[in-house]
Amino acid sequence: MKKVILLLLFTTIVFGQKNAINKIDSVAYYIKLADFYKQKNNYKLSLSNANNALEFASKNKDAKNKALAYTSLGTSYFELKKINDAIAAFSKSIKELSTLPISSDLALSYYKLGMCHMSLEEYVRAEAYINKSQEIYSALKIENQELIDLQKGIIYKTKGKVKLATELFNNIISKPDSQDSFKTKAEALYQLGIIESKNNRYNLALNYLNRALEKNKIDVNTEQRIKILYALSKANDKLLNLKDSYRYLKEHVTLRDSLSKLNNIRLDANDYYSIKENERIDLFAQLNKESEAQQKTNQFMKLIAILAIALISILSLLSLSLYKNNIIRTQSNKLLQEKNSELEIAKEKAEKASQARADFLSTVSHELRTPLNAINGITHLLIEENPKESQIHYLNSLKFSGNYLLTFINEILEINRIESNNIEVENIDFNLKDLLLNIKDSLQELAKVNNNNFVLEIDEKVPNAVISDPTKLSQIFINLINNALKFTKNGDVKVLVELFGINENVATIHFEVIDTGIGIAPEKQQTIFDSFSQGSIEINRKYGGTGLGLAIVKKLVDLLGGSITLQSELNKGSSFYFDLEMKVSTRKFDLEKEIELEIPLDYNEEILANKHVLIVEDNKINQMITKKMVEKKGMLTSIIDNGEDAVEAIRSENNFDLILMDVHLPGINGTIATKEIRKFNKKIPVIALTAISLNENRDILLSFGMNDVVTKPFDPVNFYNVIAKVLSKSKSIA
Repeated sequence: MKKVILLLLFTTIVFGQKNAINKIDSVAYYIKLADFYKQKNNYKLSLSNANNALEFASKNKDAKNKALAYTSLGTSYFELKKINDAIAAFSKSIKELSTLPISSDLALSYYKLGMCHMSLEEYVRAEAYINKSQEIYSALKIENQELIDLQKGIIYKTKGKVKLATELFNNIISKPDSQDSFKTKAEALYQLGIIESKNNRYNLALNYLNRALEKNKIDVNTEQRIKILYALSKANDKLLNLKDSYRYLKEHVTLRDSLSKLNNIRLDANDYYSIKENERIDLFAQLNKESEAQQKTNQFMKLIAILAIALISILSLLSLSLYKNNIIRTQSNKLLQEKNSELEIAKEKAEKASQARADFLSTVSHELRTPLNAINGITHLLIEENPKESQIHYLNSLKFSGNYLLTFINEILEINRIESNNIEVENIDFNLKDLLLNIKDSLQELAKVNNNNFVLEIDEKVPNAVISDPTKLSQIFINLINNALKFTKNGDVKVLVELFGINENVATIHFEVIDTGIGIAPEKQQTIFDSFSQGSIEINRKYGGTGLGLAIVKKLVDLLGGSITLQSELNKGSSFYFDLEMKVSTRKFDLEKEIELEIPLDYNEEILANKHVLIVEDNKINQMITKKMVEKKGMLTSIIDNGEDAVEAIRSENNFDLILMDVHLPGINGTIATKEIRKFNKKIPVIALTAISLNENRDILLSFGMNDVVTKPFDPVNFYNVIAKVLSKSKSIA
């Protein structure tokens, strides 16, 4: 009775009075009825009406309405997870529409056909159909790029093209919000969160997933919310945020169960399929099948009876053996439980000690960088202000000492970042030969200081483009070559790169750094890779250094999957060599562009002149230094010492060209302040100023909406270059 009343109400609302029904198009009527019942989760009636629409359209030889009826059927099959039936329906829709001028209906059918193949994990076909859909939308000048980019991004992610997928997802979330974009942005943010979780960057993953959850609240999508909640629970679990992990998991289970109850309504569709299937099966064929099945059953029963007797006999013999074994196992398990308890206690103590050390070093590093920024900054300002000739020596000595202390702090931080597993290995395309040439060029002046002949020999068979971590590889070679040039005088330093072989597109490459310097004593070679270890006290006094370079090299080589080896003899030189496996890349590189990246940026002073800069910094000395350095280039400055006031100043005044935002502020920190500013102002450039710690990295800071990062203490050249680069980009966008 309820269904009859509902149908009458629907007919009255859509088509007006009852007498008007005879005047309307029968196909459109049945398709609207099919969509109506689909919204009510009554798929049995929805499919019935879609079939009625198809029957009318076929009688009238109406290709467009036949296609629309097939599209309605395909949509129902897709939602009922009958993917093969959905593919057949959408294919028929495309066949009908292909006889007509191109339309948005044809683009939609290609798009939905692509979605069907994605659900079957047939990504090559899915990509082809989605590309076809995009071509039609473009020809019709219909804007639907965000939805197309979302599906392409998901396809790229599943095919391992994570970089391309990340670019598409970032393009989607960077566009202004609209009423129809929240679901797409939520899915893009969720996919980015999954990518970062797989890369073990859980802090960054949490940031994306929380933003995805916010978008989902605006355009409620229960299935999407269930996915996001589960991903949040897993990410928090990895970061040991157990309370939050449990809260998200509980919400995930509650929503999933409620959706499961709602889906039970769809069982009518399965009943419908069962009825249709029974109508198509010939009664005689069915009886034959049942007879054959009964004969097979009888044969199996005889075989099972024989096997059962044999099995019972075997089990009887095994039971006695198992009883004895259980007694032994119980005793062994009890002993193992005791040992496991002891090991867990020891593990917890070790983890707490390791975390305490990491926290201590992070705090000490940050606290040392803040006064060191003042020392280096004031020294730079004094040198720039034309000091007396008698003072220049002292200022240069002070600058050298500050830089030495900064290097020492950075190396300690790097060692502990590696040991705390807070460092990630990238796998990106780069030109290996250009990387080594750039390093050689940058260290050529150091070679001249000790009158050394510095040579780089690269096997011609070594592939130009490879996939690995160029940053860590650069750290390794800069440390090894620096040591070789420092401990060699009037001698030779050679870097050898050889190809050992290529197997299944993976190249095994041999690297070796050879010098003719002072060498290392045999008794010191076993400990030379330990932290703070050098050849001797005399060497430390004569040549300087922290003794951390080789320790960093060993840990980085281990991270990249290699093992470094040393051969050395006193007064005859040393050789450090290791092998790495790298995937061969098909990407083409422009030599000039690669080299250009290593050269400090040049900028026009006019870019900086008269720009109004807001400095958000709580430390008075750092305020003074930053203000002086900025005003020295002709810029105007305003200073605020906390994040709350900075947000309000941007909201009310909005006349600043740039914000220099300290990350660690009283009240809300710089990242939260930037996030608040981005809610109402997405254009003003923000540069993060940070005495970076173990738990911070560039990617995390940029994810909050910052445009670039400058590390304290400032390197003046880098400081001005970053400001000029950010202002140039801001100007070109405007």
